Amino acid sequence: MKKAIKNIAQMMHQADPKACFAFEFWDGDVIRFGAVPRVTLRLKTKSCARSIIGKGFLGLGESYMEGDLEIESCMVELFRLGFAIGFDDYKLPLWQQFRVFILGMLNRNTRRCAQKNISYHYDRGDEFYALYLDKTMTYSCAYFKRSDDSLEQAQLNKYEHIAKKLILKPDETLLDIGCGWGGMLIFAAQKYGIRGVGNTLSKNQFEYANRKIKELGLQDRLKVLYKDFRQLSGKFDKIVSIGMFEHVGKKFIPAFIQKVSDLLKTGGLGLLHTIGGDTPSASDPWTFNYIFPGAYIPALHEITSEMGKTGFSIIDVENLRLHYAKTLEKWIENYEKNIEKIRELFDEAFVKQWRLFLHSTAAGFKCGKSQLFQILFSKGSNNALPITRAHVYRE
Repeated sequence: MKKAIKNIAQMMHQADPKACFAFEFWDGDVIRFGAVPRVTLRLKTKSCARSIIGKGFLGLGESYMEGDLEIESCMVELFRLGFAIGFDDYKLPLWQQFRVFILGMLNRNTRRCAQKNISYHYDRGDEFYALYLDKTMTYSCAYFKRSDDSLEQAQLNKYEHIAKKLILKPDETLLDIGCGWGGMLIFAAQKYGIRGVGNTLSKNQFEYANRKIKELGLQDRLKVLYKDFRQLSGKFDKIVSIGMFEHVGKKFIPAFIQKVSDLLKTGGLGLLHTIGGDTPSASDPWTFNYIFPGAYIPALHEITSEMGKTGFSIIDVENLRLHYAKTLEKWIENYEKNIEKIRELFDEAFVKQWRLFLHSTAAGFKCGKSQLFQILFSKGSNNALPITRAHVYRE
């Protein structure tokens, strides 16, 4: 087992000879590259090594949560080196693939399971999310117009960026599918005067968003529903979905796209903001078991192909990959700053679980294959739209 782990370290060194890192083993043995390691992987038990070799990132994640493995200093650097050798493409043994398949079947986002899956991640309590999000309680990729933008400013930038792409106008109807804590709807109502509806399957988000809407005196313009997207009805001028599509699941992509078509007026604009990939990739069993049950990261063509079948005209696709990497860096900074408060709310395994999730996701956007797409589309062709993007980038 030790030899196999050392081979992984050698591969990382060959992939980036300038990288400084170290692996420490349960018996005191050490393999080190460079004078001062940026990151040290400490394997405290032989079973930990066996788990990594046998299960890849799933084994690493479980060992870290259980305390059999420690990652000292820059966790993102370790994942960067892992991406450099394709460790994320690790193929599980057949029996582990079968286990992942069964978990996937049990967590499919049917109407009955979708609420359970969403609640598992989002109903940890508003207090927890407030410790690492910004004041708008926005839980998706921000948009950094300037390098020194605060997290809150960057989230407001994102809402403005989307509003300009959708060409929002006073009294237009806007549907936000998977509206989270209501940030986009509140921004659009306050700045653009829209009338909006949102939905969520998180009880926390539903209660928080409606309470916030009432506090701001916007209840005559906005409402958030505790409903599955498949239960929505009505017709809307504009539709947006920010960071929700990842929870739909591969099987239900056609149903989601068709539902958007049913709800959007002819000629209306929609914007889908979602994590995606340039090509299809296997699901990460650790993340989709411990963080996002039922989730699926779609390839871009899986989305656009279905949009084409449904009669949507795709107007623009923008990739905000590095914006999400920076967003996650801000979340990590807040998370670590409030780590003792988080420990008071949860146990140590949870603290490590969420830390690993945030750092590995940040590395995925910075050094891996993760992308963040904003796809702007219309229902049918709309010849009244601007023929340049000047309206989006004009201050």
